Amino acid sequence: MYGKAFAPEYQGALTTLSVNSSLVDVLTEGTERLREAERSGHLDEVARCGLAVAEAHRRLGQVRDADRAWKASYRAARAAGDTAAMAWALWSGGTLARQRGAFPLAWRLLGLAAELGEQGGDIVVRGYSLAGLAETGRIQGDYEAVGRLHEQLLAEARRRGEARHTVWALEGIAQIHRNTGDHDRAYTLFEEAAEIAERAEDHRGHAWALRGLADVLSVRDGNTERALELLSRAEATCRAMNLSSALAYNHKMRGNVFYRAGRYSEARDLYQQALAEFRAMSEPRGEALARLGLAKSLARLGHDRAETAAELTDLARVLERSGLRHAREMVSRAQREFGLTAEVVR
Repeated sequence: MYGKAFAPEYQGALTTLSVNSSLVDVLTEGTERLREAERSGHLDEVARCGLAVAEAHRRLGQVRDADRAWKASYRAARAAGDTAAMAWALWSGGTLARQRGAFPLAWRLLGLAAELGEQGGDIVVRGYSLAGLAETGRIQGDYEAVGRLHEQLLAEARRRGEARHTVWALEGIAQIHRNTGDHDRAYTLFEEAAEIAERAEDHRGHAWALRGLADVLSVRDGNTERALELLSRAEATCRAMNLSSALAYNHKMRGNVFYRAGRYSEARDLYQQALAEFRAMSEPRGEALARLGLAKSLARLGHDRAETAAELTDLARVLERSGLRHAREMVSRAQREFGLTAEVVR
């Protein structure tokens, strides 16, 4: 049995905040409480309020502010001798690094966070940090390496009855199955994640699960209208909570659904919108995926073949350098889809 979802990253004076609190509200209250803690000289409270501020900035796509905030939180935690708070700050920094496409840094920071979490006796930050490592590997397409870790974390979350982490693990495993072609298994897992998230009032997790269901319904069943309906429900949640990154990925997925349905003009418009959103928050993985969708849509609308080839070639180089294997394979499929052989691409 799962309890109501909670947000362990909201600590100290901010524990009353909900997992579903608007990020603008989190940032406002977190900044106010942080200033109070700084004035009173309570370094442990500075560290914990700073964590919430860092996470609000990160999820709002404010990368530079998030970078400053997690580092300040870490410095305060270290000065206070609070090992667990140091781990939380490193978790935030590692998650930001992954969001920015700095995968080696993400691995290093999240690994350190997991170690400090264990040393500090905080099993939650240890679990979140291991989950961050698993998600980093999954995003890079290293499914064999992190699949077992996803399963391990799912078992631990189920055992503790922790809804939010159970939902995260289910969605991660579902995404691996979806990307490796087992659409039926992916749908089942996304469906379970959506049900648990809804019962636990985890609105963010529910929105991501709806996005996953929409993807499978579109690619497996060609059920365009149902997929768009689910994405509209997820978008409403993203807007209510100011989830900038999730909203951009929702728009990118809506573009995917339109593209698969042969509605290329609508797909082009959504990819352009998502591309602008990803660039505004400096999220390179999302930017690359939106560029790929846009290039394919434009090609279907009669765009110059040589320009399409050049765009896909550049994308392939970008993704090769960044280590995003699955996305790199998607570019290769696009090159084959449009008959752009290596000779043409050069």
